[in-house]
Amino acid sequence: MKFRFDAAAALVSVLAGCTACASEPRAGAPATTTTGTTATATPVASEAKIRGALTGTVRTDKERARDGARHPAETLSFFGVREDASVLELWPGGGYYTSILAPTLAERGKLTVTHFDPNGDPKAYGTKSTLELFARLDKNPEVFGKVGRQQVATPNVNLGQAASYDFVLTFRNIHNWIEDGFADKVFAEAFRVLKPGGVLGIEEHRGKPGMSVEAMNKTGYVPEDYVRQLVERAGFRFAARSEVNANPKDTTDHPNGVWSLPPSFAGKDVDREKFAAIGESDRMTLRFTKP
Repeated sequence: MKFRFDAAAALVSVLAGCTACASEPRAGAPATTTTGTTATATPVASEAKIRGALTGTVRTDKERARDGARHPAETLSFFGVREDASVLELWPGGGYYTSILAPTLAERGKLTVTHFDPNGDPKAYGTKSTLELFARLDKNPEVFGKVGRQQVATPNVNLGQAASYDFVLTFRNIHNWIEDGFADKVFAEAFRVLKPGGVLGIEEHRGKPGMSVEAMNKTGYVPEDYVRQLVERAGFRFAARSEVNANPKDTTDHPNGVWSLPPSFAGKDVDREKFAAIGESDRMTLRFTKP
């Protein structure tokens, strides 16, 4: 998907869409200053880097096709991601966001992604997904060569050195952590590895308030207030929310849960046109800070 770039206007638009941004500072984003000879990254300059990364050659056609539903530039700008930041991406899957973050941070920042044991059970999803991700990173060293790799083992999660990141980001992973019983550990670790004032950015399928954990596990949707409880229990402070990834067409009551919708289409050809018309899931987009 192609964008007409107007960085300042885009940034104003993103902030205007956040219900709490007017009263909260952009966590993790310093003022526009120049100290000595080292210029601090500004939000507008970082926005330009992010939007430039969307046109990168390492991105696949399938990834580009999803940009209209996932709003990656607006989402990362809402989180306040800067081109000079240290960022940890949790459970990156096939690398949709990795392919945007890596070139954004390559010159002045640092990206690290979590992964499972590449030498684990070759039939296990974690092993296979890790090897596929590694193959993608290794195939394009000019873009991904500086990306750090942090191995995680569950349920005992270790995300690395304490106070070492400006941002920890997760995209559509929390429902899996809840089902597997280690969501609390992930958020406790995220809190530990973030620097004071650092940002936890969350995007997740949004379910109806009052859902049971059983329903969350079955459908892949999670209520926003439930996510906030999990995160704040780890010590984080809620900073802001955005509706940039909201989808009012999503009723969240599909026969195969969130996987009924694109890109999964778990029902295959059954009501495929109906689900395609709905689009990707309704999603919460939340920003938290470490005091």
